[in-house]
Amino acid sequence: MAEKLKIKLSIADRVYPLTIDPGQEEGLRKAAKNIEQLARKFEQNYAVRDKQDVLAMCALQFASKIEQGGIDQKEDTREVKLRLQALDDLVNSKLSIK
Repeated sequence: MAEKLKIKLSIADRVYPLTIDPGQEEGLRKAAKNIEQLARKFEQNYAVRDKQDVLAMCALQFASKIEQGGIDQKEDTREVKLRLQALDDLVNSKLSIK
């Protein structure tokens, strides 16, 4: 079993100490960096001073991307199913001509 790793992440001017599996470090650091960048963007573009509001907008932005990705994937899956059904119908119609 792998040893746990202790790291500190800084988000919105606060430091968060975490104990994680070593394989999670890169993803967590990238996520924290993305949050910081987006928070800075919101602060600059919308003159928001309250860190809680900025973090709420960051959470909404990231959550909406995840949800939209799921919606897009469902639509893609639906289209693939329709195309496969049409192909199956075509193959069956050609096989039944004999």
